[in-house]
Amino acid sequence: MMIVAEHIHKYYGSLHVLKEVSLTIHKSEIVSIVGASGAGKTTLLQIMGSLQQPTSGIVRIDGVDIHKLKETALAKFRNRKIGFVFQFHHLLPEFTAFENICIPGYISGRPKKEIEKRALELCEFMNIAHRMRHKPQELSGGENQRVAIARALINNPEVVFADEPSGNLDSANTQELFSLILSLREHFKQTFVIVTHNSELANISDRILHMSDGKIDKEIVLNQQVK
Repeated sequence: MMIVAEHIHKYYGSLHVLKEVSLTIHKSEIVSIVGASGAGKTTLLQIMGSLQQPTSGIVRIDGVDIHKLKETALAKFRNRKIGFVFQFHHLLPEFTAFENICIPGYISGRPKKEIEKRALELCEFMNIAHRMRHKPQELSGGENQRVAIARALINNPEVVFADEPSGNLDSANTQELFSLILSLREHFKQTFVIVTHNSELANISDRILHMSDGKIDKEIVLNQQVK
């Protein structure tokens, strides 16, 4: 298993947001988490992605209990193993697309030449090589989303967590995003966990997990071949 979450609870004061959530996600699987606003989807995604601590419960990524890691070790693990894509791209406006993509690689301490070679490969794969010297404000929404995805992939993470990645895209760019996620899984074997309200995006997944009132109340398997 790539991700195992067991008995996850999350409280904010007296508010019980996640209630005994357990799930497993396989390597190279695409899983979408759906449900009404306030169901706990983003909280669960952030806990699985190490951005929040659960009140109780365990999350293992590739066998590592992530919430037992000390702060420095967790930061290194996150930088190496996990990529994040958000509805709002969080690109740094003073840097070019290429520089934005490279930043997590520079933080990792890998050789600069290696990082920039990988960034160029990603730009070419995503058809943004001709735009890589432009800054975010000079790019379209779809181009910025591709930059954000390339940035998430620069360190070859095993898991990509995406929170409403199609939220700010028009229908044409949303369709491109769907194709891109499938292509990335095919070429790079990443595991994708996606929180979305977009039913079309959910339907390209291998499984859909439906959340309600802090629990997973339904699972829909779309790809029977996933092991």
